[in-house]
Order: sequence, then C-alpha cells, then structure tokens
Amino acid sequence: MKHTYQIEGMTCKGCMRNVKSALCDVRDVIDVDIDLDASTATIEMQNHISIDKFEEAVQKKKSKYHIHPVKANGIKTRTYPINGMTCNGCRSHVEDTLSKVNDVVNVSVSLEKAEAVVDMKSEISIEKFQDILKKDGGGYTIYKAGQRPEPTKEKIEKPKGKGTGAFYCPMHCEDDKTYDKPGDCPVCGMDLVEEQNLFATSGDQWTCPMHPEIVKDEAGACPICGMDLVPMEPDLSSEEKTYKKLLKKFWIALGFTLPIFLMAMSEMIPNNPLYDLMEQKWWNWVQFGLSIPVVFYATWMFFERAYRSIKTWNLNMFTLIGIGAGVAWLFSVLGMFFPDFFPEQFKTDSGAVHVYFEAATVILTLVLMGQVLEARAHSKTNSAVKELLKLAPNKAVRVVNGNEKEVSIDQIEKEDILRVKPGDKIPVDGVITEGNTTVDESMISGEPIPVDKAENDKVSSGTINGNQSFLMKAEKVGSDTLLSQIIHMVNDASRSRAPIQKLADTVSGYFVPVVVLISLITFAVWAIWGPNPAYVYALVNAIAVLIIACPCALGLATPMSIMVAVGKGAQNGVLIKNAEALEKMDKVNTLIVDKTGTITEGKPTVEKIGVFGSNFSENEILKFIASLNSSSEHPLAEATVKYGKEQNTEFSKTENFSAVTGKGVEGTVDGKKLDLGNAKMMEYANATISTEMEAEVQSFQKQGKTVSYLAIEGKVSGYVMIGDKIKKTSAKAIKELQDKGIAVIMLTGDNHDTAQAVASELNLADFKAGMLPENKLQEVEKLQNEGKVVAMAGDGINDAPALAKSDVGIAMGTGTDVAIESAMITLVKGDLHGIVKARNLSDAVMKNIKENLFFALIYNTLGIPIAAGLLYPFLGILLSPMIAALAMSFSSVSVIGNALRLRTKSIN
Repeated sequence: MKHTYQIEGMTCKGCMRNVKSALCDVRDVIDVDIDLDASTATIEMQNHISIDKFEEAVQKKKSKYHIHPVKANGIKTRTYPINGMTCNGCRSHVEDTLSKVNDVVNVSVSLEKAEAVVDMKSEISIEKFQDILKKDGGGYTIYKAGQRPEPTKEKIEKPKGKGTGAFYCPMHCEDDKTYDKPGDCPVCGMDLVEEQNLFATSGDQWTCPMHPEIVKDEAGACPICGMDLVPMEPDLSSEEKTYKKLLKKFWIALGFTLPIFLMAMSEMIPNNPLYDLMEQKWWNWVQFGLSIPVVFYATWMFFERAYRSIKTWNLNMFTLIGIGAGVAWLFSVLGMFFPDFFPEQFKTDSGAVHVYFEAATVILTLVLMGQVLEARAHSKTNSAVKELLKLAPNKAVRVVNGNEKEVSIDQIEKEDILRVKPGDKIPVDGVITEGNTTVDESMISGEPIPVDKAENDKVSSGTINGNQSFLMKAEKVGSDTLLSQIIHMVNDASRSRAPIQKLADTVSGYFVPVVVLISLITFAVWAIWGPNPAYVYALVNAIAVLIIACPCALGLATPMSIMVAVGKGAQNGVLIKNAEALEKMDKVNTLIVDKTGTITEGKPTVEKIGVFGSNFSENEILKFIASLNSSSEHPLAEATVKYGKEQNTEFSKTENFSAVTGKGVEGTVDGKKLDLGNAKMMEYANATISTEMEAEVQSFQKQGKTVSYLAIEGKVSGYVMIGDKIKKTSAKAIKELQDKGIAVIMLTGDNHDTAQAVASELNLADFKAGMLPENKLQEVEKLQNEGKVVAMAGDGINDAPALAKSDVGIAMGTGTDVAIESAMITLVKGDLHGIVKARNLSDAVMKNIKENLFFALIYNTLGIPIAAGLLYPFLGILLSPMIAALAMSFSSVSVIGNALRLRTKSIN
C-alpha cells in the first residue's frame, strides 16, 4: 500500500535525504519517494503505520521536521512551538484564539508537546499569529516552525491543595484548569470543588496532646514529655470546610435578617405598636444597623464576586445578585440620608422614604441558603470517588527474610513480598507468589461473585481477600495501581465537557446582558405606564427580574450529571475517559467487536501439536514453536510457551526475531529459519500449504480452534492447534445489544472457519475473518462513511488504530495498555456485558442532562416574565424580590438533586 504525506520543514536536498533516511528506518516501510518542490513524501508500506510513528522518526533527525496526512483542496499544515501554556484551559484558549485568524481552517493545540498544528488555506505569516496572541494578553508566545525557544514559563504540575487534591470549578468554566487552594471561580464565581485522590496522608498518624508538633506513624510515647501519643483527627475535606463556613455565615445572616423582616412586616398591622415606641424613620435606622453584618460580613463575598465579574466581564449569577440586592440596599441608605432627593411616591405618610433593607437582606440570606444547600449537594456528586478512596488500605504486612512487619502503604516498593491475611484489603497491584484464595473484586468490576485466585494470578489494590492467607509480589505501587488509575480517570472525566454543554455555554454567554436589559426595560415600562406609585413598582419589579434569573442552573445542568455518571460507571467497572464518550455512546448504532480476548476469554491453551511429513518429530516441532514464541508477547505465543514448559521442552535461543502484524512471527532457532502464523504468514514466507494440509487444519478451524502453521526453511512442517473458550457473558450481552437496535459485527484476524464457528454459536450474522489492523481501520471508516455511529471493542495492539478511529473506542481492561490508551471507555472486567452497562449509563445520563437543561431553560423562560409583571394586567399577580430569591436559590439545588438521581439508577 502507498500513502502520500505532507512534510513540513524541508528546505534543501540535505533535508530531503534526512527525511527519507528517517522514514526508511520505520518498520514495515518498503520505499519512500520525496518530492522537495511539493514538500511531500509517498511511502510504500507493508502494513498500516500510524502517523505518530512517522512523526517520531522524523523528529529524531531534526525537531523542525513534521509529517502530516495530505489535506484536500490545497490545505497546508504547519506546526508551531508555543510557550506559556500551563493547563488545558490555556490550551483551549490558545486554540480558540488562533482559529480566529483569516484562512485558518483548523487548529489543534497539544499541551504535552507545547505546539499548535494549524491547517490553513494559504500561507500565513508567523507575525499574524504572534500579534493575535499578544493582543489576547494571556502571556502566550508562538514561534516559527522548527525554532527552539527558551521556555518563558516552567510547565506546572497539576497544583495540589492542602487537602486531598486540586481545586476546580464545578461548571468547568476554564475546562479542567485547577487551583492550588480553595476559593471561588474567577469566571462564574462559584466555590471551587476539591478533587478526590489517594495522596492524602496515607496512614494513621499519632500526635502528642501537649506537643502537637510531634507527629509519628505509630503509637508510642512523646519524646518530649513522655505522654502517650493519641490518633490525629483527619483534616476536614475542602467541601466540608466550605459547607461549615457557609453554614456559620448563614446563621449569622439569619439572626440579623429575621428582626429586619419582622420590623418591615409589622407595617401591615393596623396601628403598628412599634410606632408607639419610635417613629418609623428611627426604625429605619435600626434596620440599617442590623443589615450591616449581613451585607458586609455574611454575604459580602457575593458583592466581591459581582465586582470581579463586571471588571473581567465574565458576567454571571453574582452579577445579577450584586446589582439587584445592591440597588435595594443603596436605595434604602440614600433614602435615609437624603430623603428630600426622592419624589413623594417613594415616601410614607410620615414623610420617611420607604426602605428595602428587608428585601436586600432576605434576598442575600436566601441566596446564601442556596449556596449552603449546593455545598452539601456537591459533596454527594463525587461520592463514588470517595467510596473508591475508602477502598485504599493504609497499612500492609511486608515479609523480609521470613519476618513480617506492618508498614505504611507509602513505604511499599516494587518487588516487595507482602502477606495478605483473610479479610484484608489487598494493598497494591501484584501477583500471587504463594497460596490460593478468593477475592471480592466487586468494588472495581461491579461483579458480586468472588473470583478464585491461585499462584501467578494478578490481584488489584483495594479488592478484598477471602478466607485464605497468601503471599504476593508488589508490581505496581502508588499512582500506578489500578485503583489509582481508576480514580485519576474518573476525576479527569468528571472535569471534561460534553459536546451538549456547548448549548448551555452559548446561551450563558448572552444570558446576563439580556437579563440586565430586560430589567431596565421593566423599570421603564412600569415607570411610564404603571399604576401609582409607578416608580416603586418599577424598582421592585426590576430587582425581581435580576434576582430570579439563574444562569448557574443552566451552567450546572451538564457537569453535575457527568460527574455523577462517571462515578457510577467506575463503581460498575466502566471507566469513562471523557464526557464526550458518554454522549456519543448514546448514539451508537453499530458495534464492532474483536474475537480473541473480547468475545473469548483471551486465555488460549494448546490442544494439539501436529506434524506434516516425517522430517521432524512432534517434540521437535513443539521445541521450535515454543522457542520462537518465547520472544513474543502475543497471548497465543504465551500459551505455546506455557505448554512447552509443562512438557519439559528444552528451549533454544531465538535470533533475528520479528513480528509481522496480523500474520505471525519469524526468526532463527538452532540455525533454521522459522515462520509461524496463519496462511497469510505462509504466503509471506513463500511456504506452500498443500491441499491435504489445508484439509486437516480446516477440520479443526470449523470447530472454532485457532491453528498456526510452522514453516522450517520455507517448508510447512507442522502446526499448533489452540483453543480459546467463549466468555459466558458474550452471548447474552450481544443479544441485549441487538435488542437495543445495535448491529454487532465481529472482525477477527483468525481464519474464516474459526470465525464462522464462533459467530454461529453467538448467532452473529455479520462477521469478517482474516482482518489485518488496516482492514479493521478501513471497515470502521467504511461504516462511518455510510452514516453509521461506530463503537469498536478490542483488547490488542492490532485493535488500536480502529479503536482510535471509531466514534467510541471500548477497550477491555484485561488487554494491552496501547488499546486502553486508544479507547474512550475501558471495561475493567473485560467482557461484553460492560458494553451493555456503558450503553445503559449513556442513555441514563443523556436523559438526565436533557431534563436538567429543560428545567433550567423553562425556569428562566417562565420566571423572568412573571418577575417583570407580565401577569399583573390579567391576574393582578406580582412577584416579590424575596420570593424570586427563594426560587432562584432552589433552581440550582434542583438541578443538582436531579443529577443525584443517577446514583440510584441500575445500569446492569
């Protein structure tokens, strides 16, 4: 096959020779033809090769070289280094800014590589890009392609707070940007939420009650005073601290607001007894005094956020609250100090200006109550992650020279031997070295049935041992464990943005200015055409419009549902890499599945060694196959090596080993050239398969067995027959997916007869055999071109291109790291029933998001006109600003509450 690519950075024949040399060094490349004038390279290759491999090869020669697929319609691609980006918020901002330049078709910015890949209709000077970034004022610098700038900012690791992690905005205003301390979001003003992770204090700690500076990892005596050390109380989480702080302020605000409200309401009592004590104007001064702690202490943060939102023009909910409550309070203060300035209609019978301290303080107190309720509800949205955190043990028993010692979890290193006792949590990922047991893995796989474990079986951190003790060797510790990776993936996915959120973002961008405009129009209409006192009606209704509007309900609609759903998926063994995967999974109508390790168990076993001719014995054939496969990591190869060891086969050294993707392996053993694999491998090795050989092999393949031929010195001399059981859940899962209207197609590199046997057992009408990685990729592209939304499920390196290309890539957690990295969803359990769970979860979350968006939009659509007085001419109904504040506070809480319903949703 041949493909043409655009080469960036070539300026002379020397460059051309460098690029050609680099590309020819890539495995499976047959020939390279460079056109210097057109800046293209036509590459002939044996198998499909990813663009990343070519990019890596040319970068090794010189960093200024870049390779891109040839774009249609004369589109040019250029790569520019960028300095100054520290987070995904920066990356997204730079991407949007560069996209605004004329003739730019597409921009892709990489934070890791610190560069921007720009597709453009015509050549654009670097100065244009530099100017637009400079005017933006974000501190970002773009350089010419190939230029190596000195860094202006160090790349910052994800900042961590004092508690258990980073702090981020629950509305994801700046994508997944995080902060190193609690506070409020500089864009929307909401309280930052703390990310949950495993890297808080890992073990129990002890301190002296007299000398708190003494901190020990175990109980004992204080080295200063000799008193017994006591366990340290765990620090409160950021959410708990925020909740307690807001609750304290709420009670203070309520304590001062209630008297003000009672004073104001007393005016409705005939012959108000309060006026027997003092005149109304003096009671106004009492209300003013009581309002000061509410405004300047308990709720002052709302005005700070409002000021910052106007200053940065990131208009949000606090903009409206600040203006509405601020106008009511300032009007009242001015009315007390300068009563003669106001028209008569603003005054009472006593001549004092009617004040609105009760409206301002009640509004602020109710909004504060909403913040308290939100803070409490927020802590429940990531409860799934908190439950996962509880799985992590604090201690482990390390065995050294036969002696056992309890140590803190963070002291465990790779290769340590650990003792896991009955009922204990497994401390880290590793492999059992001695003993048998059963392990409860339900907390990370969602499956309630304990799993039998024996020597050489892998175990995962956080799972619970049964009633047998065993020894294990630590293989992955700290952040490398499966539990840590799950928590990391859940946190990342929770902060990602679903495409449907763009609707809310677009509406929110215009929301606040439109509400302010409606408020001004409301004031003008009531002032001109309203009944007396017209100005009073105008002021009250204008304030009500500002207060009832709730952009936060709209902004929270999507991220709250995503956060709860991602945690729900993790508890059921379905790991979501980003929110986009959840949205796309709901639209999938075609599922492509691999066979080995996806439909089947992926635990192949050798069932027969066959011999063709009399030149070699069965033991010799086994020796050649096992020796050659000892250099391979393929599951089929591991099965033959294991079988060889069981048969006490003498292994020989393999030389010149190489794998031919989708076909087999080749190498030299005992001086003989060996080729092992399928019929295509024999064709590749120019080894002829006779009719008799083919007939014998086909009889096994029709039983669903996998057969690999062995050619010795170009002559087919034997074979190995391997069986792989179909997973118990595969048939049921496929039937459930088909019942949901999803077409299931099996693509396998195995032969047609084996594939047909498996397809018949599973009632699969559509399958294709003999598929190489590029064939799977082409099949995905073909289906997508037909308008299908394609999900691909696989577990091997050969599935990675198709997983990456599909609309939703689904990796088996039991598969390779490459497959998992290429996928958007990972199934911890590694069976097809996980896809059913993923689809059910996607259906549930998309329905929940739409309910939230509908609620938020309808709430604002109906609430704002009612607050403006639309119903007054017909029904005589007006909405008090205090009632508007109460409704606004509960709108966000209602959205969060609806998202929390996902926690009880069954996805099995």
